[in-house]
Amino acid sequence: MKRISSFPPIIFKDSKILILGSVPGIKSLEMQEYYAHPQNKFWTILFEIFNENLKKNYVEKIKFLEKNKIAVWDVIDSCEREGSLDTKIKNESHNDIAELLKAYPKVQTIFCNGQKSFKNLKKMLGEKPNVSIYVLPSTSPAHAITFEKKLSEWSEIKNFV
Repeated sequence: MKRISSFPPIIFKDSKILILGSVPGIKSLEMQEYYAHPQNKFWTILFEIFNENLKKNYVEKIKFLEKNKIAVWDVIDSCEREGSLDTKIKNESHNDIAELLKAYPKVQTIFCNGQKSFKNLKKMLGEKPNVSIYVLPSTSPAHAITFEKKLSEWSEIKNFV
């Protein structure tokens, strides 16, 4: 089984929130872009929350994150996985989220994109992290709840930027 690795964080000096996924899927790894699968609703939801038209260009998406003080990373640095499902992840090593938070002290809130990132993060940061942590429904097409339900829960982000 092939070992895969996550991307570096997208973070800015004035980022206030950090959105953590688990690890990039096959399409994201191919494209070298966070949330590149066309059926993943991550970008659609974020742009909708901030009442902006969805940008196709990845550089424009990064500028959108910066403007809205949002950072993006994954909890898993590398792992073995067949396909793109979190349930297939094995032998994972983690990114140093605590060190990132020290380096970017304006980040006070973490939103986990799905249960896998949330469970891993809780293990890493322990019971009393110095930031607020929320778990949101995964934006992956594998997480079968309606777009409207995902959008409603993700809209909470707007209260923290």
